[in-house]
Amino acid sequence: MIFAITIVLLLCWSPTIYAGVGGGVEAKESVDLVAVLKFAAIFMAGISALFGLGLAFAAKKFDVKTDPRVEQVLDVLAHAHCGACGYPGCRQYAEAVVADPNVPPNLCAPGREPTAKAIAIITGKEVAETEPKIARVMCQGGSSKATRRFKYEGILDCRAAVLASGGDKSCVYGCLGYGTCVKACPFDAIKMGDDGIPVVDPSKCTACGNCAKACPKNVIEILPLAKEVLVRCHSKDKGAVTKKNCLIGCIGCGMCVKVCPYNAAEMADNLSRINLDKCKVCGLCVRKCPTNAIMDYIPQRPKAHVTEKCIGCTTCTKVCPVNAASGERKKRHVIDQERCIGCGICTSKCPVLAIEGTINYPEVKMAFEAKKAARQKAKAAASTEGQPVGT
Repeated sequence: MIFAITIVLLLCWSPTIYAGVGGGVEAKESVDLVAVLKFAAIFMAGISALFGLGLAFAAKKFDVKTDPRVEQVLDVLAHAHCGACGYPGCRQYAEAVVADPNVPPNLCAPGREPTAKAIAIITGKEVAETEPKIARVMCQGGSSKATRRFKYEGILDCRAAVLASGGDKSCVYGCLGYGTCVKACPFDAIKMGDDGIPVVDPSKCTACGNCAKACPKNVIEILPLAKEVLVRCHSKDKGAVTKKNCLIGCIGCGMCVKVCPYNAAEMADNLSRINLDKCKVCGLCVRKCPTNAIMDYIPQRPKAHVTEKCIGCTTCTKVCPVNAASGERKKRHVIDQERCIGCGICTSKCPVLAIEGTINYPEVKMAFEAKKAARQKAKAAASTEGQPVGT
């Protein structure tokens, strides 16, 4: 393109090239096209060579060396650019995880464990086990359960609707139901339910947090996948107001606090919250909640079973909240399968780990074996020192 423009200009102006100042020299009446083309070719070649040398020098002078491992990490990332890792994009995370020894290899939420292991191999780092997480919608007040203050006729987007006096829902803390989170999810993991409340697909959700950031009411939280008993309500109104606005909201009655055997349920600002560090997902609070505001994501819990290890201490009969355990002292006890709700309280309290089958059995067994190993180690140490060992 530049070459063509140069030719045209030379052809147009060539008659004046040889004209002297004041007209002392006559301009040529004809143009030697071959000479013009030769001159243009030499001129363009010279300019190209000059700029080429300049660019080559600049490229060498200001060259930034890149670690080849960055490209290797990029190849294994999910390329969702969701920002869940804390960096603007996948390349920024790849550069950071290669260059900074303090950046862990398991920050790519969409890639999950396979990606973390691949990055660890590339960077020579260790992969720390992380608890899987998922997005939870902390509201159940759909169109059939919650009332509206007015009819909203604007753009069907929660961020637009909230500009109209905080939204059209009577509960100012509840989900507006216009699907902003659905649009924000890059993995198609959220769909709008029939009642106007978002539904998260656990198989697709990567806990990237885009939906939580997009929600103007902050009703979406990124929580551990294993913690499946949650108060799905955000209302901080008093019980009477909440009950008027929503049929399934938390009214702050405190019943969950009274029945929880692990002191996991806590009341604050007229709202119950489950302390996930204490919760053992026994589900007792779910059964006692008068408004069904507590959601149990476990459809059916496995029930308890007493093994031959039972020593007949009767502990299970004392702690069972539904009187499903029975038996005589010093004889093997039994669990009534019709009454058992699989809460696992008896499993956690049994002194000899004689109750199996409940959802918390693996965790209880691990703790039991750890204590047993610690006792044996202490006994061996005391025996070596010749000191008496306590029971």
